[in-house]
Amino acid sequence: MSVLVLGAGPVGQTAALALARWGIPVVVLDQRPGRDLVGSKAICQQRDVLDLWSELGARAIADEGLTWSRARTFYREEELFVVELSDPGRSPFPPFVNISQARTEEVLDDAIAGQPLIDVRWSHRITGISQSSTSVTVRCETPDGEVEVTGDYAIACAGARATDIRSMLGVDFEGMSFSDAFLICDIEATLPGWEQERRFYFDPAWNPGRQVLIHPCPHGLYRIDWQVEPDVDLDTERSSGRLDRRIRQIIGDSPYRLDWSTVYHFHARIASRFRVGRVLLAGDLAHLVAPFGARGLNSGVADVENAAWKIAWTLRGWAGPGLLGSYETERRAAAVENLEVTTATMDFLVPHSPEARARRADLLKAAGDDVAARANVDSGRLSEPFWYVDSPLTTAAPDRRWPGRPPRGAPPEPVPGVILPDAPVELAGQPGITHLRQLARTGLLALAGPRADLAAVREALSEGAGTAPHAVLALAEAEPSGILLDSLKAHPGDVWLVRPDAHTCAVVREPSQLTAAARRALGYPG
Repeated sequence: MSVLVLGAGPVGQTAALALARWGIPVVVLDQRPGRDLVGSKAICQQRDVLDLWSELGARAIADEGLTWSRARTFYREEELFVVELSDPGRSPFPPFVNISQARTEEVLDDAIAGQPLIDVRWSHRITGISQSSTSVTVRCETPDGEVEVTGDYAIACAGARATDIRSMLGVDFEGMSFSDAFLICDIEATLPGWEQERRFYFDPAWNPGRQVLIHPCPHGLYRIDWQVEPDVDLDTERSSGRLDRRIRQIIGDSPYRLDWSTVYHFHARIASRFRVGRVLLAGDLAHLVAPFGARGLNSGVADVENAAWKIAWTLRGWAGPGLLGSYETERRAAAVENLEVTTATMDFLVPHSPEARARRADLLKAAGDDVAARANVDSGRLSEPFWYVDSPLTTAAPDRRWPGRPPRGAPPEPVPGVILPDAPVELAGQPGITHLRQLARTGLLALAGPRADLAAVREALSEGAGTAPHAVLALAEAEPSGILLDSLKAHPGDVWLVRPDAHTCAVVREPSQLTAAARRALGYPG
């Protein structure tokens, strides 16, 4: 029993750790000779991703990252609005931290080094993928010749440039590329008042007609993104002194050190399939989105947590025939949502016609005084967990209808399919579990309201879960503060069913309804 992970970037690292956590041996294959720790790359790590990484042994990412919970948006020098990021529960993690992707990968590597079930193999360039009814075989070119590696399943997360792997799997990658370029720099500087907030500028005097985004990072580093002309050349920017002038226009005469710089063109693309037989596609190999909102790496991590528990439970005989198929349904829907959100942002940032540019200019001018206009200014909707309200694993609640995408910065309505808010808990005999999400990630979890019949809940859940790990928690006893009951808007007799990836999948009033909901969550028909 083993699983192959194709790609050793942060998504592949997370996939390996998540599988190993369920006791599944993993072989990670990457064509590079080793880790290339260059540049900040994906820096914004969202609360629920930090939560998962902590459970996988990588708590240092949250501890070392620079915490921020405020996002400011400006038009020229006028502040239009501030988004304060909320927490529907009481998580031990901040809404976001900023930390370089290089450091994130180092921390994940440390966790992998302590996990004997994970075998990482560098210098393995994939040249072929074949499947049978019971296994996946990957052919690789290595410095020592050609080898074949076989596993029960594979997760392909080799990144945006893995065109060859998509081709081997017969997967299209349709979408578009944005013409404007984006110049990115990491600088070390002292900028008082900017240390713990995201700043987004429309049409500032120092980048007229375009945008600038500024993020603080640990150790006095700042990440600056300029929207620039499509044909900008980085070498010319440096040699001409124009890059220094761009930086000086923002930070003034303050001393600085340039740590890294690059030019990007952003893309909006999605794979035609997220599952090909026994291979699941994840991360940038499966979807590419513009970075405004930090929906790239964060979404890739959610992909592989979803894939890992479903593969592991299938291999262990705890799942029905529909569980693995739900991966494509759920995560492709999440990718479509991210594409819609980020494409709308890019359309606002880079209008496609003179008329669209004029409309945007009028809207930005009005937004200083007009609340309605301000609500339509799009500087990037920040990453959030997807809501599996239409999943085949989710049992809808008639009195809890999904109202749609929540306002920016606000938590979603607590309906079946939405991720469980976290809160501190006190569990007798389990001192290592201090927060609810930790318990949720051990199996199927039923959260019983204060008037629920616990004996009946246990019996119904046991019947539905079968041999799969499961537990029942009386919320009033384990979490007497009532934070969770309030954030879930729970009725006293409610029972909430939670999946191993901490997403709720049912709310029932009668314990007898829990059996069918549990079977549905495990992918059994009917």
